[in-house]
Amino acid sequence: MNSVLIVKLSAIGDVVHALPTAYAIKETYPAAHITWVVEPPAYDIVRMCSSVDEVIVFPKKELRTRAGFRRGFPVFRRLLRARRYDAALDLQGLFKSAAIAFFVRADKKIGTGFMREGAWLVSRPVRGAHIGGHIVDQNLDVARALGCAVREIRFPLQIPEDAARAAVEKCAAVCGGDRPYAALIVGASRANKIWRAAHFARLAGLLRTAGITPLLVGGGTADERRAAEIAALSEEAPPSLVGRTTFPELAALLRGACVVVGGDTGPTHLADAVGAPTLMLMGSWPPARNGLYRQRENVIEIDRPCRHCMKRVCPLGLDCLDVITPEQVMARAMPLISGDA
Repeated sequence: MNSVLIVKLSAIGDVVHALPTAYAIKETYPAAHITWVVEPPAYDIVRMCSSVDEVIVFPKKELRTRAGFRRGFPVFRRLLRARRYDAALDLQGLFKSAAIAFFVRADKKIGTGFMREGAWLVSRPVRGAHIGGHIVDQNLDVARALGCAVREIRFPLQIPEDAARAAVEKCAAVCGGDRPYAALIVGASRANKIWRAAHFARLAGLLRTAGITPLLVGGGTADERRAAEIAALSEEAPPSLVGRTTFPELAALLRGACVVVGGDTGPTHLADAVGAPTLMLMGSWPPARNGLYRQRENVIEIDRPCRHCMKRVCPLGLDCLDVITPEQVMARAMPLISGDA
């Protein structure tokens, strides 16, 4: 195996879940050149993966307009076809990833067991031994189909030194002092994966009482609005770096936290990948499939009969994670903070 292409475009958590596949290929075929096609938001995550040799950016937004497509697609197509691959792995399993795989010159095209939107017409689905298991293991079954032994499962992330230094400086600027800090990931891509602002505000107060600085993290305008709401509901506004870090800096911040708390969202999976003590709050999706991979015991699930519905929007109109209390999260966090977990 001399050359392998991975197509995993988004979202952040999904890209993190595919990192062990790159490591497994490199572990079995050390000389193999691994290329990864990714969308711009997750580019920095893939760039930190030490098992990846080349990254091709899929300019999705540019290709949406007729003029942008005429200008950008020939360039993108040339990048895809610049190398012939022994295998192309479609780990996205959607129309857009299938369209990319279609133009790739590869001797073998395979993908995950669950392929939709006609993706199976381009790449052969691999329904391995872990088809009902965690997404990480489902992706690794695709590597196994290439002959990879998968002796060790790793998230091969290397945080650049300049990003690590910048994270320390930014954290010190807003937190001050030498107290440990807890990283609170305030947002997510869907409403049923977001813990309410009042709960975060209460948890921030509990952490302060325990001598721990609560630090709000996240990105984007929606997260900035949520951080402002949390601050308004807090007796003392927590320091915030929401929208003020790159992904490498965020990875460094998460790695340095005494505990990370967040919903089922990319930064929470990133915290797990870099080895930070992490608590994930879950409701609509099953932890065995989409939860923390390295710290599976550190998931707090809702106590509702409708959990694991796998719906994007709650059909009952419930605030999905509302039943998880700040006191419940604090009780689970303290053993992680003290190292007794």
